[in-house]
Amino acid sequence: MDKNSNSSYCHHPGCRYYLNDDIFYILKLNNIFKPVFCALTAVVALCLSSLVFAASPVLDRVVESGVLKVAMSVDQPPFNMRSRDKKVIGFDVDIAQALAEAMQVMLEIVETPFADLIATLTKGDADLVISGMTITPERTRQVGCEGPFALSGKSMLTTARIKDVVEDVTVFNDPEIRVVALKNSTSESFVQRNLPEASLDTIANYDEGVQMLLTGRIDAMVADIPILKLTMLRYPGAGLSMIEPALSVEPLGIAIPGNDEQFQNLVRNYMSTLDKTGLTTRLREKWFEDNSWIPLLP
Repeated sequence: MDKNSNSSYCHHPGCRYYLNDDIFYILKLNNIFKPVFCALTAVVALCLSSLVFAASPVLDRVVESGVLKVAMSVDQPPFNMRSRDKKVIGFDVDIAQALAEAMQVMLEIVETPFADLIATLTKGDADLVISGMTITPERTRQVGCEGPFALSGKSMLTTARIKDVVEDVTVFNDPEIRVVALKNSTSESFVQRNLPEASLDTIANYDEGVQMLLTGRIDAMVADIPILKLTMLRYPGAGLSMIEPALSVEPLGIAIPGNDEQFQNLVRNYMSTLDKTGLTTRLREKWFEDNSWIPLLP
């Protein structure tokens, strides 16, 4: 990381971490993280005392570099996104920042297309993936998974005109119906499994799908419910509507390299502590229930 490029040091009392203004979103320690650190210190001691030390390539890399690299797509609001002033913000970013602060290292966001996140992790270009990612057996065969730290679910975003004449989601299982889903996502798998007759196209990001829906090029977009609800709030006059009830319930978690049990154990214990101290609950309320941050978006 180039410390001379659009960067600054954090001058918050007691904070010695190096921050890059272009990509780092720092939550104030006194406001959110301070009550958590005493518990996390105890967690570190417990982790270290309970492990038989073996090769720990990822943990060694993080400690020696002083940087935690977290991959995310940066286009999955409210999980992760870029604000008007080009900072990366969102639920995933706050979780990543909490982990970096607990490890006493800097956070580096590795912006990666959703379809390439697992490959980025397995190649060693990132230490974790936190990007609105569902824990699935297929992904767990490739990498370790920690969580869930939140629950989501699938639904379909369509126009009010279409929703008014739809009595059952199976109506979309028709070759004449055009549906999009994020490439290599559980949304894509959902359509393939439940709507095999529909005409499915994959998209690189949600903005692409929303524009296709707004311009009438598709009939529906399948995605996580928080993403669809946010889209309706951002386009209140577009006549968008969401199919209810939810089509599925999915656990969201963190993807971790599968070759480092010590690092997996450390992240697992940190996340358990963050949950027990109430931080993850407060962050869910902040990003999934409180809409006051929406004006920050472009």
